[in-house]
Amino acid sequence: MNAPGKREVEAPYVLRSDQGGIATLTLNRGERLNPLSTAMLAALQDEIDRLADDDAVKVVVLAGAGPHFCAGHDLREMREHPAKKWQKALFDRCSRMMLSLVRLPQPVIARVQGVAVAAGCQLVSMCDLAVASDAARFALPGIKSGIFCTTPGVGVARNIHRKHALEMLLTGELIDAGTALSWGLVNRVVPLAGLDAEVDALAQKILAHSGAVVTMGKQFFYEQVEKGLTMAYALASEGMACNMMLADAAEGIDAFLAKRKPRWRGK
Repeated sequence: MNAPGKREVEAPYVLRSDQGGIATLTLNRGERLNPLSTAMLAALQDEIDRLADDDAVKVVVLAGAGPHFCAGHDLREMREHPAKKWQKALFDRCSRMMLSLVRLPQPVIARVQGVAVAAGCQLVSMCDLAVASDAARFALPGIKSGIFCTTPGVGVARNIHRKHALEMLLTGELIDAGTALSWGLVNRVVPLAGLDAEVDALAQKILAHSGAVVTMGKQFFYEQVEKGLTMAYALASEGMACNMMLADAAEGIDAFLAKRKPRWRGK
C-alpha cells in the first residue's frame, strides 16, 4: 500500500532498449492500444531527438506494447479540448514527430504485430521500413467517426497508389497484412511468432553496411523523391559525389576489388 501523500509513479509512455547498435522504442500504453496522446507524442519526440545525436545507434525499431501497434490519436483527449487552437497544436506536434522519423539519421523499422489505424497507420507509413505479422490490420477509419484522416493520408499516400489510399480514406475499412504488403505499405509479412526474428534480420542487413553511407543515403533519398525528375537527378548527382568523398566509399571499392570484406570506419 502506498504511503499517505505519495502518488503512484506513472509508467513511461515510451520505453527504450539498446542492443548491438539497434535502439527499440516501444509505445508503452498497450492496455489502451498505444494512442498518440499529447503525452505520448512528447515522449516519442524526446526519444527521437536523443537518437538523432547518438552515434552508437545504427538502426531504430519502433514497436507497440501489447497485442496492437497503435490506435491513432486519443479521441477522448481530443473531445476534452474542443478549441481549434488546441486541435491545431496537436496536429502540428504530431506532424513534427512524423517528420522527425524521416529526418532521423538512422533507418527506422516499424514492428507491427496487430492493429495500426488512423495516426497509427500514418506512423507505419512514416517509418523507412515496416515488418508486419500476418495478424496485423491497417485502416484510416476516421470517416466512420466524422473525421477525414487528412494528416494520416499524407504519409500513406506516399507509400501506396493514390486510388488505394483514397479507398482507405473514403471507406475506413480495415485491410489485412497481405493487402498492405501488395499495396506497398509494409516490406514483410511473417507469422507473429517470427516477427521479432524478421525485424532483427532486416536490421542486421542494414548494420552490415557503412553507417555513414546509410545516413547520407537516407537523407538524399527523401530529398530527391519529392522533386521533379530533373531536380531529382541534380540532387542525386550531388549525393553520389558527396558519397564518393567518404572514407567508407574508398574502403568499400578497395574491398570489392580485393575480394575481401570491407572494414567500415564511418559512423
